[in-house]
Amino acid sequence: MPDRLMTFITSLAEARNFVADFFQDDGLRIVALTGAGISTESGIPDFRSPGGIWSQRQPVQYHDFIASEKSRLEDWDRRFEMADFFEAATPNAAHRALTRMAETGQLKCLITQNVDGLHQAAGFPEDRLIEIHGNSTYATCLDCGRRAELADQRKDVEERRSPCCTACGGVLKAAVISFGQQMPEAELEAAFEAAQACDVFLAMGTSLVVHPAAQLPVNAVRYRAELVILNGQETPLDSLASTVIRTPLAQTFSGFCE
Repeated sequence: MPDRLMTFITSLAEARNFVADFFQDDGLRIVALTGAGISTESGIPDFRSPGGIWSQRQPVQYHDFIASEKSRLEDWDRRFEMADFFEAATPNAAHRALTRMAETGQLKCLITQNVDGLHQAAGFPEDRLIEIHGNSTYATCLDCGRRAELADQRKDVEERRSPCCTACGGVLKAAVISFGQQMPEAELEAAFEAAQACDVFLAMGTSLVVHPAAQLPVNAVRYRAELVILNGQETPLDSLASTVIRTPLAQTFSGFCE
């Protein structure tokens, strides 16, 4: 376990040695939070970064999606634009390493801000995965909750009709949490409970500026967990961490997922 004096790591070899300790200590209760940075090495851009979709076009607010056919179609256009990135991407070594840590029992819970489905594609167990921002790889009906596949909605969108549920006729929406939409209470409660019960909290590829996710590592530290931040840029919570690692995630975890 790292001590409370912050260790700052920029060397890939040193980062790999640090990560190796996790795979050798079966007694640790580890919880991880992942953000966009874990998927950029899989070819998925950070949509919030300069040049990303959100910097080129304002995101559709949830109340606008509900109220306006034009806004719904605009949102669907973006979902299909994102889907093209998601479908071309495959899990990288960091995704696979987290799956291995779950299989060995070390990783008790994985909380993700990502909506790309790559953790599922890497075989991560569903009962240990919490998606606090939803999932953009499929849709759900806002009335009855039925799941619908994105590909089945493409024809309607191309013909400029917003998709509707085949079961009840309700409005279909990608299962991601939109701006202005209420966060999922059950998932958030489970995430905070996991953060409070761990020995080590890994914040991986997340800027730690989006709330309430950014409060999770704060809670973990408050309950005496060690915070390890693995991110390419500085975060507002670096001062709380026992270790900060700046190396690329996929390269850092390469070799630990076999």
